[in-house]
Amino acid sequence: MDEQLIKKMQEITDEEQAYLDGSGQVLKDIYTRKNQFEVDCQLFLREGRLITVRHHSRFVEFPQHKHNYIEMLYVCAGEITHYIGGQEIRMQPGDMILLNQHVKHGVKRAEYGDVGINFIVLPEFFDIPLQMIGRQNILADFLVGTLRQNNPIPQYLNFQLGGQQAISNLMENMITSIICGNQNEEVINQYSMGLVFLYLINHIDRLSAQSSQSYEDIIIQATTKYIDSNYKTASLSCIAEDFKQPLPTLSRLIKKSTGYTFQELLMRKRFQKAVMFLVETELPVEEIAVNIGYENQSYFYRQFKKRYDMTPNEYRKLHKHDRVIKI
Repeated sequence: MDEQLIKKMQEITDEEQAYLDGSGQVLKDIYTRKNQFEVDCQLFLREGRLITVRHHSRFVEFPQHKHNYIEMLYVCAGEITHYIGGQEIRMQPGDMILLNQHVKHGVKRAEYGDVGINFIVLPEFFDIPLQMIGRQNILADFLVGTLRQNNPIPQYLNFQLGGQQAISNLMENMITSIICGNQNEEVINQYSMGLVFLYLINHIDRLSAQSSQSYEDIIIQATTKYIDSNYKTASLSCIAEDFKQPLPTLSRLIKKSTGYTFQELLMRKRFQKAVMFLVETELPVEEIAVNIGYENQSYFYRQFKKRYDMTPNEYRKLHKHDRVIKI
């Protein structure tokens, strides 16, 4: 990041000077008007704005608190340490954490060389970034979740991004734009944020295990969701391409996490659908086989009999009045 910009962000504020002069606790009146420590975005956002930045205040420890907005913290220099649910999250230059409105967290005392930038963001700001990144990924799930005010689940994503120059450049541009108040800054920053998220999707392997969801959990959820929706044509190579993972690595991860190979998970789903069609419809067995992804009728019959110890027609006769589908 530009050294002149870091020097500007290292300048000691009046708030920080108060801490250096002996104020041992956070000056909460700066952050909230409530008894509970919930940082209020309206104390920082100019009227009508959806986003602003302020550098993380140093020389004091922030006790447990939450926000009524989405917070992103990007580390420019030094180290910033959060603690969430008893877990310590140490962030280095280039690292980024996103927290929704329901996360309670604290931040350890930062010193002079520790420069972190807080993005204070209202959910509406993410309309354009969400359109840019699509819907089938962990960032989209996170952003959509922030809009569900009736579903107060704490979610946070911690990305270890040191060395990702493209992301660093975009973050620097946004910080400079917001500080300087450039014309059309909000729309420009919405598209810049969308670009940041696109890069994050390409580097989803940089998602730290110190997140509300681990990288492995995300892959397994995505795999299960993908099989549920695409059981007729699903292939492991499609998931490998989405997550930029080698096939052997992805295959081992799925086996380790679920106890099944990808093909076993896919077969379980296909035969779950097959018995549903047998019990709940009058479709011919040959058509059912094609509907679930088996063009080879003989293979379907062999696998069905191996699994259920009877033919599809025998299964249909035996279970035609069932309401519970057997897997």
